[in-house]
Amino acid sequence: MPGPAGNGVPGATGNVYVMCEGNFGNGDASLYAYAPVNDSVYGDLYATANGHQVGDVLQSMQHIGDKLFLCVNNSDKILVLNAADRKQVGSISIPKPRYILPVTASKAYVSALYSNKVYIINPQTLQVTDTIELPGRNPEGMCRYNNSVIVCAWDTAGNAVYKIDISTDRLIQAINVAGKAPQEALLDKEQMLWVLAGEQFSGKTATWTRLDPSTGAVLKSYTFPAEANTVRPVFNNTRDTLYFIEANQGGGTTNNGVYRMGIHQDSLPTQAFVAARLYQYFWALGIDPLSGNIYVGDPKGFIQKGSVYIYKPDGTELRRFDVGLGPGHFYFDE
Repeated sequence: MPGPAGNGVPGATGNVYVMCEGNFGNGDASLYAYAPVNDSVYGDLYATANGHQVGDVLQSMQHIGDKLFLCVNNSDKILVLNAADRKQVGSISIPKPRYILPVTASKAYVSALYSNKVYIINPQTLQVTDTIELPGRNPEGMCRYNNSVIVCAWDTAGNAVYKIDISTDRLIQAINVAGKAPQEALLDKEQMLWVLAGEQFSGKTATWTRLDPSTGAVLKSYTFPAEANTVRPVFNNTRDTLYFIEANQGGGTTNNGVYRMGIHQDSLPTQAFVAARLYQYFWALGIDPLSGNIYVGDPKGFIQKGSVYIYKPDGTELRRFDVGLGPGHFYFDE
């Protein structure tokens, strides 16, 4: 059943933020929030607080200190908001920002498309302080591992992820994975690294690689069917089960839905855990770190407002509600 609309603005904590990309080039991205404590939906938070739209393609968000940092990809900026009231307090100019990874209280890394650079920002002064050059292009997903950061280069010509020493901001290792165009990296409960690679529209088949990030040794690899457009991987709260979307944007029911697999599973799952319906596909996926509930975003083809579905860990649907155009990511601000 749809949850009720919220009155006013949500509280400062306990929210599930929904980043709605909008339609590329139209500048109609939006930021929504859902408050599980009172089952209320709030949106568009940024426009409500600031009197104008976020910009073009809201890619991701990060809460650092008392501020929210929003990567607005095609607007070439990071919007900085007061976390308490979502009013803008600044911005950082970075070309095509994708994701932000806090490293220390005064340092965070920002990945950016169409370059070979990771940007270093100071989240206190809101300044770009330096850049780190990589051998591969299109820095994308990032993952903290001990005193280093693993950066994926979503480069269709490459098959490496890169390890950066956070104390020196220097590249210290390149690690090869099973497929081209690495895009996302996650750590499981055994501190092994999972790298999702692939770019369907460039003919690069999706792959998983499980590897030891301390040595770079590949432990296991999996190759998806060529027609699988695999995106948005997340772990459950115990980090022993991996969830991801296969998005069939052509409208068919094969390779379409939310899938899951254990970290020691020998083969890829063939049946969806949450199947998409005919002419439907999913584009956002997240797992609430408190409840374990699974959040799924349906962009409805980016031609109308999208919807969010909430499922219990056993796959039973709990809630659904409408959001802005093109829900692409969730952020659990607990």
